Amino acid sequence: MAHSSDVKHDFHLVEPSPWPIIGSACLFVMLVGAVVFMRGLAQPSDAAGFGAQIANHFLVAKSPWLLGFGFAALCATCFAWWSDVIKESRNGDHKPVVDIGLRYGMILFIASEVMFFAGWFWVFFELTIFHEHRANWSVAGWDSAFTKAWASWPPPNVETFDPFHLPLINTLILLLSGTTVTWAHHALQQNNRRGAAAGLALTVLLGMLFTSVQAYEYMHAGFSFGNQGDVSTANLYGSAFFMATGFHGFHVIIGTVFLLVCLIRVLSGGMSPTKHFGLEAAAWYWHFVDVVWLFLFAFVYVTPRLTLE
Repeated sequence: MAHSSDVKHDFHLVEPSPWPIIGSACLFVMLVGAVVFMRGLAQPSDAAGFGAQIANHFLVAKSPWLLGFGFAALCATCFAWWSDVIKESRNGDHKPVVDIGLRYGMILFIASEVMFFAGWFWVFFELTIFHEHRANWSVAGWDSAFTKAWASWPPPNVETFDPFHLPLINTLILLLSGTTVTWAHHALQQNNRRGAAAGLALTVLLGMLFTSVQAYEYMHAGFSFGNQGDVSTANLYGSAFFMATGFHGFHVIIGTVFLLVCLIRVLSGGMSPTKHFGLEAAAWYWHFVDVVWLFLFAFVYVTPRLTLE
């Protein structure tokens, strides 16, 4: 431990922890549960007995139990693991050298997330830019209706969202949340704990509001839920749209939880004006989510609407 008297360096040699292997096992169970929920690993059995009932509950298609169990176990593991990290900080293990390593780690994590979103954006760009080339393809098994759907983007019968309605509202919500989280950070630096708590509380509420508006928007996405035209061509646009915006929405939920934990720690006196990397990391992550949304708003919402007009 860095705070022990016999330690002659500023690095933190962590104690043996069970959480990495437990977290990996929970993640594996969750992913298998996702396969079971979507495809299933076994057919329902009519056999009697406790074993057959367990198999029917956990292994048949559309069964959510294994997925739910894996997700709950993973959340519990993350809570226990990160609680240990907070305890290490309180014990004085996070010396300046360790703090720099934590910052580098968060920066590299955000950089990896940028690469994820670059992939989702390029899928959308590729479908937008090169759609006319596919309209001239002659591939066995593809009917003429499918190839004709590539003649325009978005495909025929796809009614896109008005970008200056709900998407614009969500843009303003996220931009406002960026200011409130910055307010919270600066308030804590000035030892204004009440202001930091207020800023974090507002940011959490705005994050929840953004998620609620996006959920309402998804419920009214005609290109996914039984539009009146050719559903096969609509699904092409819908898959690209939901992958890009849904992945971002997932990050908003993660960021909201991240900030909620910071709020709880501020209220419990767990952060100080000079030692609050958890809040800094949450603010970095939230600003990253804000910037990604601006690109989504411009290229996924506004641009397709302009091509239709």
